[in-house]
Amino acid sequence: MEYRELSGNGGNEDSACIRGRVEAAQKIQKERYQGTGWQFNSQLPSSAVARFCPLESGGTRLMETAFEKMGLSVRAYHRIIKVARTIADLEGTEQIQREHLLEAVGYRSLDRKFWGR
Repeated sequence: MEYRELSGNGGNEDSACIRGRVEAAQKIQKERYQGTGWQFNSQLPSSAVARFCPLESGGTRLMETAFEKMGLSVRAYHRIIKVARTIADLEGTEQIQREHLLEAVGYRSLDRKFWGR
């Protein structure tokens, strides 16, 4: 994020634009999982995460650190990766990038802060 976006000097995305990105991400996911019995990242079983959500070496190291420092369960670990996959899909990015993982980990931190999970 750029400072101008944070300070309100950047352009805000309108609802129609957001809807378009969501619909595009849904289409990407349906195509990715065609023939598997799943349609969306949230439905992906843990056993399929490595196949459909591969991480580069930097992402693997980041998730290893998060797993250890945050005391994540295996379920939480996979959930973070699936959220990162969705963030990448919303951006139209094929590969899950470090910033996607960081954003997903941040959501997990917020979840713990407000819900005690």
